[in-house]
Amino acid sequence: MSTIKVLGIDLGKSCFHVIGRDFSDKQVIRKKLSRSALFNYLHQLTPCIIAFEACGGAHWLGRQCESMGLTVRLIPPKYVKPFVKSNKNDFIDAEAICEASTRPNMRFVSVKSEEAQVISAIHKARHGYIKDRTACMSRIGALLLEFGVALPTVRILLNVNADSGAS
Repeated sequence: MSTIKVLGIDLGKSCFHVIGRDFSDKQVIRKKLSRSALFNYLHQLTPCIIAFEACGGAHWLGRQCESMGLTVRLIPPKYVKPFVKSNKNDFIDAEAICEASTRPNMRFVSVKSEEAQVISAIHKARHGYIKDRTACMSRIGALLLEFGVALPTVRILLNVNADSGAS
């Protein structure tokens, strides 16, 4: 097996599509792996760059890969999209991820710690509850309006101090 420089992984729930390139930029690996097979495969790798899109489960997998001594590069999906060639499928996505990770000016996302992920999850859940509450109040207001009852609008005025640094 030739030495792998970059391994692009298209993440899925139970199966992962992997494309690997060596130092001469030739594709040397093209596999579809189950979750357990992926971890077995990653344990056997010599230190290399592992790249995947920053999406659901990416930070957890990134922490797992870093604990194996691998270098992780998370790429925002909008930066991978320009590298997708022809019809979209999982292997083409993995190839695009591999290609994007080798670009010199590519921007990467750092792997979140477990604590940072928990805080993010709490904020997302809170935002969802606020959105649900607002939607419910709008529905109630619309139903009341059907019977001629109009709810007053509430305006919150902020007391902005002139000395707060605003110029």
